[in-house]
Amino acid sequence: MRYIRYIFLAVLAIVLVTVALANRANVTLNLLPDDLASLTGIGGSVTLPLFLVIFGGIIAGVLIGFIWEWLREHKHRAAADAERREKEQLRREVRKLKTDEAKRQGDEVLALLEDANHAR
Repeated sequence: MRYIRYIFLAVLAIVLVTVALANRANVTLNLLPDDLASLTGIGGSVTLPLFLVIFGGIIAGVLIGFIWEWLREHKHRAAADAERREKEQLRREVRKLKTDEAKRQGDEVLALLEDANHAR
């Protein structure tokens, strides 16, 4: 299984390097379209190699997906946490009941012994 993982990572690295080498041309990224930038007075642009834009888009998509899933699964984590707290509370309750029962049983035995001693 370890070798399969290494082979997969090696193939992935080769593919990423190939994509990077094939897309070295510079591209200009604009914050807003030209008409909207002139209208609002807000404009910004940056020139980057295309492979950085592609890899940046992939990384942004993965991060957005992770955050989205983390937010979506919040209700499941909250329910699991509530169940864990309830389980601990029930465990403490059972432990307390067992010790109370043991004390009561011990007291009954002592009471029977004391009754037997008084009867003599």
